[in-house]
Amino acid sequence: MKLTSPSRSLSSFKKYAKYLLWLALCLVIAGLTAGAIAGWTAAPITIVLAGLVALIGWLILGGYAGRSFWSQRSTQVGTNAVVATLSVLLILGFVNFLGTRYSSQIDLTENQLFTLAPQTQQVLGDLKQPVKAWIFTPSPSPIDRQLLDNYRRETSQFSYEFVDPQAKPGVAREFGVQQLGELYLETDGKRRLVQTVNPQEKLSERKLTNGIAQADSQPRKVYFLQGHGERGLEAGQGGFSQVQQRLSEESLTAEPLNLAENPKIPEDASVVVMAGAQRGLLPSEVTALEDYLKRKSGLMMLIDPQTDPNLDGLLKPWGVTLSDRLVIDPAGEQSGLGAGVVIISQYGEHPITQGFKNGISFFPLARPLQISPVDQVQATALLTTSAQTQAQQIEAGTGAVKADPADPKGPFDMGAAFSRTVETPEAAKPPEPSPSPSPSPDEAEKTQPEARLVVIGSSSFATDGLFDQQLNGDLFLNAVSWLSQQDDQVLSIRPKEMTNRRIVMSGAQQISSVLLALVLLPLLGFGTAALIWWRRR
Repeated sequence: MKLTSPSRSLSSFKKYAKYLLWLALCLVIAGLTAGAIAGWTAAPITIVLAGLVALIGWLILGGYAGRSFWSQRSTQVGTNAVVATLSVLLILGFVNFLGTRYSSQIDLTENQLFTLAPQTQQVLGDLKQPVKAWIFTPSPSPIDRQLLDNYRRETSQFSYEFVDPQAKPGVAREFGVQQLGELYLETDGKRRLVQTVNPQEKLSERKLTNGIAQADSQPRKVYFLQGHGERGLEAGQGGFSQVQQRLSEESLTAEPLNLAENPKIPEDASVVVMAGAQRGLLPSEVTALEDYLKRKSGLMMLIDPQTDPNLDGLLKPWGVTLSDRLVIDPAGEQSGLGAGVVIISQYGEHPITQGFKNGISFFPLARPLQISPVDQVQATALLTTSAQTQAQQIEAGTGAVKADPADPKGPFDMGAAFSRTVETPEAAKPPEPSPSPSPSPDEAEKTQPEARLVVIGSSSFATDGLFDQQLNGDLFLNAVSWLSQQDDQVLSIRPKEMTNRRIVMSGAQQISSVLLALVLLPLLGFGTAALIWWRRR
């Protein structure tokens, strides 16, 4: 019987010890991967521990645990290399962690194309509760994602998530998604549709900022008078369904109001609109509107020609007189719209028309206004016709326009905004003594509540089909915004434009550039190289 010596057995173990290293690496990598993906349960931890045991066995059986091995110069050099490599990886990982956790960027573009508007930064800085944006689309746009990342960098209160409605139909059903690209804002359990994003319409900073600014505000209501032939909120010819939709995007709820049933303006009314009344209001209804204008209020009156809404007594204290004539504009006839369509390109200096510049808006069938100065009433003409317009009389029997050389000629004021300060019960109380300094006149004027009125001699400009044409919709929405006295809201963030720095060259300049870049410069380089070679030869 042949016996094997212990030394020989140990040598055979050392021969196969090198395989323990590969086994240990495989087990450790597998355990770390399983833990990172599936979570650190018992199985990944067991695999990692088994790998560490195999590693220790390799060190012992391979003879790498002795002092003689670690005292060798090659071992020390290799250990230093491994430690240096691990240190570099650790530093890079820590830098990436800090960059992800505290990300920042510097916008070096001339017009700050990749920087949020100051209004947006202020709104995000004032956030008091978390706001999350949900975008339901299977293919997120990189541009939209970059904009949302900019929002998230400004504050930790904002977050966003792209959701594929087909992969998560339950979430889409919970939000009531109707089509792809819908963006909802969720705050304190409340959800609101802000915008529908598609290839033709990218994510709008204005709409998103407005949604965030108004997320935690109380809903505001705009009441539309009914019962006298006014424009309805339902869809159809002459309807205001587009107005209702756009108001909802601005956190404004449009509701009908019949003052004949209850002659009192609701307390929650931010704005009251009378759009195209065909019959006169009852005296009790007029009184309700007059009482409404005695407090902080906003009233819009869109009064068509050939109508008498019985509002002369209400408008006279504001300095407004309605003309019974029809404005005729040659520019409307030349553009193919008709002589009864008035094209406006002159606007007054007012927050409603700010930024309109030389843009156009058009008004089918409009009447001029006569504005007289009144004490304590600030009046501003919003819409002014051209000098070529005429105000012609309408025959009572036939309704036809009767031209007369003596007809008044333009320009006419066709829309105006009015405001005056009102006293509230709080303002009527005697002020309490305070050691703090008194506010400046400008600050007092800003905090003083006002009664505001907008009168336009046409209602058809905001009807379905015309609302989204040119500046018609902007005029209506800006007027509602001003009347609601929510001047602190961010309602106009202009898109940023890239500066055009293209170089336009003539044909001769193009040929010269091609010869210089493709012929002369290469020849100069080859000539210089040949000269250096010749001198060193």
